[in-house]
Amino acid sequence: MKKFVYWLLAVVITLALSVYQRMTGPTYPKKITVELCGENYQIKLPRSGVQHDEIVKLPTHGDRSHELGAEPTGPVPMSLHYRRFPTSDDYTSVDFRWQDGEWQAALPVQPVAGKLQYFLTVDGKDYLKDEPVVIRFRNDVPAGILIPHILLMFGAMLLAVYTFLLVVTGRAYGKWLKITVGIMFVGGFVFGPLVQHAAFGPWWTGFPYGTDLTDNKTLLSFLFFLAALATMKWKYNKWVVCAAVVFMVLIFSIPHSAYGSEYDYSAQQLK
Repeated sequence: MKKFVYWLLAVVITLALSVYQRMTGPTYPKKITVELCGENYQIKLPRSGVQHDEIVKLPTHGDRSHELGAEPTGPVPMSLHYRRFPTSDDYTSVDFRWQDGEWQAALPVQPVAGKLQYFLTVDGKDYLKDEPVVIRFRNDVPAGILIPHILLMFGAMLLAVYTFLLVVTGRAYGKWLKITVGIMFVGGFVFGPLVQHAAFGPWWTGFPYGTDLTDNKTLLSFLFFLAALATMKWKYNKWVVCAAVVFMVLIFSIPHSAYGSEYDYSAQQLK
């Protein structure tokens, strides 16, 4: 019964951390509410795109669509303004067009790791002009690489939390510590580089080659767990294990994909 409770707690904690990390990350769509024709509408603004134009959409209430018009006449009430990031280019403005029952405008595809910043104008009101949304483009990652990576990293976090619960309740934890380290290695240092390469080209963009926080936090967390594994026969090993798990939880709370690969438009190359 106690083991079931431990697993349940570990799953709940891991799910909470995973949701928090995703929702605070720079690739999670930004939600805003805009007013159009006296009605409020919620838009999800994309912050990650693959190698095709990314469509910004404004779904409308079905019972209001006839008022907005299938083929609007007169001024279009919405505009999208974008420019390359980070540059001082002038903004390019495009009008939204009515298509398939919603307003749509396209952000043009950029080189791999290229970024655009953009904001909206709706019914003459600017949204996010002072804090534009930034979208980064990448290659599409095959599911056969991405899904194992996600599952293995999720599994490593789950097992780490479970190991922590065993430690603090005085139960045997050595087996689970070893399994955690093994899964973390495969997920972070086998499938992790495969995902990075498929998405952006480089295999590794953390220390000592770059500042990608995803790679760096994986490396630091793994070193902590290696220290815990290397000191298993030490009488204070349980404190090392607890420190490794706490550090993992803290460092993996840092938003995913922050300070990742970025295309340098002036040099026309990935940096």
